Amino acid sequence: MKTIFITGASTGLGKAAALLFQANGWKVYATMRNTEKRKDLKTIENITVLELDVTKPEQINEVTAKVIADGGVDVVLNNAGYGLAGPAESLTDDQIVEQLNTNLLGVIRVTKSFIPYFREKKDGLFIAVTSLAGLIPVPVNSIYNTAKTGVEAFYESLAFELGDFNIGTKTVSPGIIKSAFSDNVQIGLMDEYMPTFQRGMQAMAFDTFGSTSEEIAAIVYEAATDGKKQLNYVAGADAQKHYEHRLNLGRQGYINYLDDFDPKK
Repeated sequence: MKTIFITGASTGLGKAAALLFQANGWKVYATMRNTEKRKDLKTIENITVLELDVTKPEQINEVTAKVIADGGVDVVLNNAGYGLAGPAESLTDDQIVEQLNTNLLGVIRVTKSFIPYFREKKDGLFIAVTSLAGLIPVPVNSIYNTAKTGVEAFYESLAFELGDFNIGTKTVSPGIIKSAFSDNVQIGLMDEYMPTFQRGMQAMAFDTFGSTSEEIAAIVYEAATDGKKQLNYVAGADAQKHYEHRLNLGRQGYINYLDDFDPKK
């Protein structure tokens, strides 16, 4: 029986992934900060719910050791994270540190904790849920963009670094997901940036898109099981549309597109 370790499994994509893998015959370690939120998962066969806060290195190491001693895993899915919207100027240092600590350092810590285990058995796969914001500059989301771009860079570097040990790395980059993630986004927005924010939102037309957690979970499952050496999976119609547009225009061209966007044209 294959086994997957999932962070941020209490709601949304993490929970959907836990249920999907379990339904397909996998053993699942579903981790989350507050296990009381998911008493329902505890009753499902082959799902083990564990408490884990990815901002706590000691707890990460303890949970990793427990899981390995219990039989180990085949896939580690780094999914824990939250949104932080707003221009850099409007965000406090505490907000910035918390964002990077969770969305970037959390992924690095969890991944690093399992590397020795995967290296010794010469087999394993890391998957990180990033975002369209890790591939292109989503307007007025500079710190969130930085965190997700950092994960993309980290996993791309690891693809070479760990290749000799038969350890794979993949990223799944969704756009908007209709889940509790959107409800929990923290927003800091100064009046001075409102025209920029509104123009950016109109340019990306996020209100016309939205994938379900189950749809993105299916792409995560594909990444875990297709056996391909494919670094990135752009997930959802919105992410695919905007990423293709960004590739066609180039880095400067895409910034110019956002700057010059006129909804009347």
